[in-house]
Formats: sequence, structure tokens, C-alpha cells
Amino acid sequence: MINSQEYIDSGVLELYVYGTLSEAESREVTRLIAEHPELLVEVERIEKGLQQLSNATAPYTPSDFKSIYHKIKTQNGENVIPLSRKRTPLTSYLGWAAALVLLAGLGYQFAQNKKLEDKITDIQREQVLQEGRTQMTQERLVQTETLLDALRNKDIITVPLKAQEIAPDAYAAVYWDKDASKTYVDVRGLPQPPKGKVYQLWSLTLDPLTPTNMGVLDQYDTRGTQLFEIDNPNTSQAFGITLEPKGGSDTPTLEELYVLGVVEP
Repeated sequence: MINSQEYIDSGVLELYVYGTLSEAESREVTRLIAEHPELLVEVERIEKGLQQLSNATAPYTPSDFKSIYHKIKTQNGENVIPLSRKRTPLTSYLGWAAALVLLAGLGYQFAQNKKLEDKITDIQREQVLQEGRTQMTQERLVQTETLLDALRNKDIITVPLKAQEIAPDAYAAVYWDKDASKTYVDVRGLPQPPKGKVYQLWSLTLDPLTPTNMGVLDQYDTRGTQLFEIDNPNTSQAFGITLEPKGGSDTPTLEELYVLGVVEP
């Protein structure tokens, strides 16, 4: 739905009447005129004004031929018709000049309105992007606060996961909330997994040694989230992280064990 007055003020209807719009633009204006009677009234007003301007600037043609031809005088038996040079009235030049100035002004106004519309669109687009960034930042802050609240729980069990032979500089940590059956694992100290590989977290019981899959860390990214929340209903005595093929494994690949930590009794 258009704002009729804003559309009228834009100068598009004048360009439509003068026939300076493209074929596609003219079809669109014709459609809008059919839908909005007030636009039709404005077009008729413009056409009437243009007609009046044309009448005012038309060359002057007298209706009485006596004003063109002077009375034939007879001089020495010869007919003499005095000749005079035809002059175009000054008002004609002024009228056409005014029409050209009007058209130029309308074209300039239309161009300025188009630039303003484009600028407004750019501003609106930037506002939408900024709102999206702000919302994303707020969501991350909420998630961070939720995780921090969980990690500040006095009953939470902290389990450092120490580096193994395959990656001497690796480290990670598990925060286990037994009451909530939740485990939070921080993997910032693990190297970026190679293509086609993912890290997988395991809950271990030690006697006998039994691993339980707790899930793959398939969203691991050194530039993104590195603290994961995972359900843990197990009676865990230790935790380990291995490097597995994409999608994870049913049993841990011990040759690819990166970090391991035992729950303190």
C-alpha cells in the first residue's frame, strides 16, 4: 500500500504525463492510477496544466487577415504590398523556457527523491543487521551467565584432564554437576581436529575399565564455542577425550587418547 501524497510529491506523475518514464515504469504507474483515484485526479490536473501552458506558448495567429496584410496602395498605377519580417512573440520563448525549466526541476526532484529512498533503504538494512548482531550478543551473554552460574555451584566437581603422549601440550577440564546430571567440558586446550575427525567424550568406570560414550564435540571450533554442556547420568570415575572419525565411534580409540582425568573420591 503506497502513501498517495508522498507518491504525488515525488514527481513521478509529472514524468508519467510528459512520457519520460520507461515502459515498465509507465505500466507500474498506470496500475497504481487504476487502484488509487486520487492519483488519477492528480494526473488530470497535471495534463490540464500542461495544456494551458501549451496554449499560452503557441504562436499567435490573428483571425483578421487585415492585421497581416496592409491595404493595397496604388502608387503610379502599380500595386505595392509593403513587406514586414515575421516576429515570434517574446511570450512564446518565455513559455517554452519555463516548460524546460519545469521539466528539468521535476527530473532533479525525482533523482533526489530516488537517492533519498536508496539512503533510507541502506540505513534500514544496517539497522536490521545491527539488531541481529545485538540480539546474538545478548543471547551469548545469557548463555555465558547460565554456564557461569552452573560452574559457581559449590557442589560441582572439577576434573582436570591431563595431556597424554599423543599431544603433550593438550589440556581440558570437566565440571560435573551430579545433582543435575550435567557435565560441562572445556576443550579450549585441545588442538584443532584435522578434517574428517572429531573429539569424543567418554565417561569411564575403572574396575573393570568400562567406557561410556557421552557424545562427540562436533561443533568444536577454536574461533567459536569451546564449552559444552552434556547430560551425564553415569556413575563416572574418570573422563577421557579421544579423536575419532567424523560421527564418532562405539568404543574409544586408545591410540588417539588426547586427555584423561580421574574423579577425586
